[in-house]
Amino acid sequence: MNAIEVKDISKNYGKVKALDKVSFSVGKGELFGLIGPDGAGKTSMYRILCSLLLPATGTASVDGFDVVNQMTEIRKRVGYMPGKFSLYQDLTVEENLRFFATLFGTTVEEGYDSIRAIYSQIERFKNRRAGALSGGMKQKLALSCALVHQPSVLFLDEPTTGVDPVSRKEFWEMLAMLKERGITILASTPYLDEVRRCERVAFLDQGILRGIDTPNNILTTFADIFNPPGIGKRGKKSEEWRSEGVKEWKNEESENVIEVEHLVKAFGTFHAVDDISFSVKRGEIFGFLGANGAGKTTAMHMLTGLNQPTSGTGKVCGYDISTEYEQIKKHIGYMSQKFSLYEDLTVAENIRLFAGIYGMKDHDIRRKTDELLEQLHFTEHKHALVASLPLGWKQKLAFSVSIFHEPGVVFLDEPTGGVDPATRRQFWELIYDAVSRGITVFVTTHYMDEAEYCDRISIMVDGKIKAMGSPEELTTTYHQPDIDHVFTYLARQATRGD
Repeated sequence: MNAIEVKDISKNYGKVKALDKVSFSVGKGELFGLIGPDGAGKTSMYRILCSLLLPATGTASVDGFDVVNQMTEIRKRVGYMPGKFSLYQDLTVEENLRFFATLFGTTVEEGYDSIRAIYSQIERFKNRRAGALSGGMKQKLALSCALVHQPSVLFLDEPTTGVDPVSRKEFWEMLAMLKERGITILASTPYLDEVRRCERVAFLDQGILRGIDTPNNILTTFADIFNPPGIGKRGKKSEEWRSEGVKEWKNEESENVIEVEHLVKAFGTFHAVDDISFSVKRGEIFGFLGANGAGKTTAMHMLTGLNQPTSGTGKVCGYDISTEYEQIKKHIGYMSQKFSLYEDLTVAENIRLFAGIYGMKDHDIRRKTDELLEQLHFTEHKHALVASLPLGWKQKLAFSVSIFHEPGVVFLDEPTGGVDPATRRQFWELIYDAVSRGITVFVTTHYMDEAEYCDRISIMVDGKIKAMGSPEELTTTYHQPDIDHVFTYLARQATRGD
């Protein structure tokens, strides 16, 4: 008997067909991938299989129990990690685990053997609030919470989005261990190296099942979605803006848009950022890499005026980060991991709101809004609520809004997390277009193929910059085949705890 049986499942949200007569099965103990672009219907399928959502038509069973008529039995047997971590941020590690154990009618002590290998890695932080954990630690806690009642089937909806490459590798090693114990795993992921770890994968696209096969066969058959052609290096085009004189700067005599010397940010005795120095030139794409907890976001908050340093100096667009942070905010763009769009406003309303905040004039806002909507092919969706847009659309809109006022530098904090390869490629085309207009791009990412697109990269470990240079320089210096291997080599030298 198969662990999961799905027969002709359909699900509609108004006029939107999220799932259209989808059928597949997963064998007991199989590691099965459910993959596809944003808005493909993956999350709807997970919620149906976990008995959290009713299908419009069709049937589905988990461990032989019907997802509609036998919900109680289903919930005893499944573990579920949704796309957004299901942890309670204000509860400690131990309190989260005990809560989930109680929810399933068991205790941590009773289920400890089933989570020992995973939970023991974070148990020394049991009194730390979940909201203060790094991405890798949150993963381990969320997985422990999903396993504490000893489920037979585990559902993972993009569990590694926003997590650094080393923590991702460790997570999938844990999944391999769970598979050896006979647990059936259904997982979705936007990372191709993780797709290849599955035994079989089902490819969903706009609610329709396009194929079921081995990972390599699916990735080859649908290469236009999963392996689009690279955008290559920018060549001479990156220099065009220099001759056009499209920007005037307060520090016109300097080519550096960002200058940092001996920057430190301490929280008590803990140095989140520990004496870093670097500069970024105008028109450069600068990759700012590091494992979760390395200090990247803290450093970015200082550069964007959201936080002030403990010591050291820094300038952004010629303004001092310690004393002129309000001026910095007017001359930069910023796109956070949370996107910073207002979901209950329409596309056009979001554009107008942020343009007004940046001090643009009404006639410029109207003209540029129409131009932007046409460029993004959003004209027909200008009155759509942002909440209704697919993730990839939201990201492209958030980026476009962040550079709407033509800032000197735009800070992008993991801008493509959880997005399929084809959409990520489109996003980077927007980045290259911005750079061709003279905008400097300062970007953090956990996709190492994106790091290869940068002009220069820095890699932070334990609050310090351990390496800096072009992708080619770093791979040569560390005798590694690519940036993924360079990153892994350096990140595994970290000594301070998460």
